[in-house]
Amino acid sequence: MTRLRMVLAVAIVVLLGAALSAQLADKKVITIDLAKQLAAVAEREIARNSFQMFLAIVDESGIPIFVERVNDAQPGSYEVAIAKARTAALYRRPSKVFDDMVRGGATTLLSIPQLTTVEGGVPLMYDGKVIGAVGLSGGSAVQDGAVAQAVADALAGLIRK
Repeated sequence: MTRLRMVLAVAIVVLLGAALSAQLADKKVITIDLAKQLAAVAEREIARNSFQMFLAIVDESGIPIFVERVNDAQPGSYEVAIAKARTAALYRRPSKVFDDMVRGGATTLLSIPQLTTVEGGVPLMYDGKVIGAVGLSGGSAVQDGAVAQAVADALAGLIRK
């Protein structure tokens, strides 16, 4: 009888485990290795154009995973790069969208917490979902945006490797 109870207990645990795992979603995240690969893309773009920039890669909630100073970028660009990436992650769209809206007169956006309305932050998308974002600062807004977009565009190719 004891053996039968043990077999039943194991069967229940296995069945409960299967039921619980069916309820959990597979969440794709940016690992530090992937962040370094994305940073290498930015580094190449920055070097090719002789820019001086800070690069920030954040997770989907805006927490920094990787931050790098490239070519002795000005210190003030550190916080700005993180803020641009955080905006793109939290609001799930490029920071340029908000830049355009403010330029169009939507100045009430300036009161929204953790919103940076300067081009240079771009979401990192995988399977239609934001898994993080990249932010660049140190060049002009257009230069920052171009490098950030190059990084975002490279994501799919890096994941397939």
